[in-house]
Amino acid sequence: MFDKFHDECGVFGVFGRPDAANLVYLGLYALQHRGQESAGIASVGPEGRILSEKEMGYVADVFTQERIARLPGDVAIGHVRYSTAGGSMLCNAQPIVAGTSKGQIAVAHNGNLTNGDELRKQLEAEGAIFNSTADSELFVHLIARSKASDLEGAFIDALSRVQGAYAVALLAPSRIFAARDPYGFRPLVLGKLGDAHTISSETCAFDLIGAETVREVAAGEILAIEANGVRVVRHARGEREARCIFEHVYFARPDSVVFGNSVADVRQRFGRQLAREHPVPADIVVPVPDSGVFAALGYAQEAGLPFQYGLVRNHYVGRTFIEPKQTIRSFGVKVKLNPVRELVAGKRLVLIDDSIVRGTTSKKIVRMLKDAGASEVHMRVSSPPTSWPCYYGIDTPRRKELIASTQSNDEIREFIEADSLGYLSEDGLLEAVRNDDDPRSLYCTACFSGKYLRPEESEAVLVAEAAASVASR
Repeated sequence: MFDKFHDECGVFGVFGRPDAANLVYLGLYALQHRGQESAGIASVGPEGRILSEKEMGYVADVFTQERIARLPGDVAIGHVRYSTAGGSMLCNAQPIVAGTSKGQIAVAHNGNLTNGDELRKQLEAEGAIFNSTADSELFVHLIARSKASDLEGAFIDALSRVQGAYAVALLAPSRIFAARDPYGFRPLVLGKLGDAHTISSETCAFDLIGAETVREVAAGEILAIEANGVRVVRHARGEREARCIFEHVYFARPDSVVFGNSVADVRQRFGRQLAREHPVPADIVVPVPDSGVFAALGYAQEAGLPFQYGLVRNHYVGRTFIEPKQTIRSFGVKVKLNPVRELVAGKRLVLIDDSIVRGTTSKKIVRMLKDAGASEVHMRVSSPPTSWPCYYGIDTPRRKELIASTQSNDEIREFIEADSLGYLSEDGLLEAVRNDDDPRSLYCTACFSGKYLRPEESEAVLVAEAAASVASR
């Protein structure tokens, strides 16, 4: 319903606890925001056989006590999914379990492989049969076909052949491998729970189960989590890190620490910088909940304006709902958001959101607030204009569907019917995530700048857009 970039997936794992599957269930519950299409858990049973349960839907709906009871053992990994490569169907749910010449394995992957189509065609030409349309299945086939003598070597081989973004957990009967791509696009952290070890896409999941964060899995690093502890298998960083800036803008939970920064703190810094760059006479600051809340707090603090929850979010909206037969204007947004008339009527509002993608939802929210009596609505966005699609594990529209790719700032303002519009600058954005001497070398901002890691990716966007334009004529 919401006009937002969608995150890709969440990964969680536990090694060394008899209630491993139950802890993974809780970890996935905390990572539900990273994917709502499907959920799955794989564990190593008493006889060393990998068992799995997965289904379409939310974590709490998929996993009953009976289902978790079918996942015994002290080692388990889990996954929540939002599809970026491959459709929304059960065959694409993870973890992917397979028997190979290197033994039985289960794979949970967060990210997107930019050479996935090419690898898939090569493998199919060699006789490989795929059971899903997800690029994550490539890990299974590459491991199975590796000439390496053991699973560890085969996993290294597989990772050397894939390109793009990945934070991946590989479950084997006696260990868990955890790996991040050489650029460090996607987050992955190592934790400890007593004598047990855990891995997670975000630290907020550790808080739920009482684990402590040990450190990030480094960019390009492969860890083996075994009975003897944690061992570094390989560390092969890229020429630079390219952490996804949208983890701080929108994806990650504000109570997480991502890439060494508190997400809540960074978002407040976004808001304070936004207030410095785009001040406006106003009466109150109103966030678009929930992702705009901390940026709005920062804006209000810097601007010296009252912060008010002028919009209330319904948190109990399911995946689907029955729309009324009679058309209600802005129904999809009204199901999720509603203005508090007593707070906004007669007021000049600064409305804070984290991003504008197509602009359709922003337009409906501005209209709702004005219908509720707001005298002025000044839109402020705590990120730069999103003008380019992402290749690295975010579900983004085609470039021509991104309003900032074809419309000027004033044209966007006119479309969303705001009284003014201001975006956070890219320099301001990067300054807010500064935690060493050169933040510009550490973050990927291609969705704002079009400066991808590989020049051919920029060209591919333009070629694809041209082809789509011709096809639509």
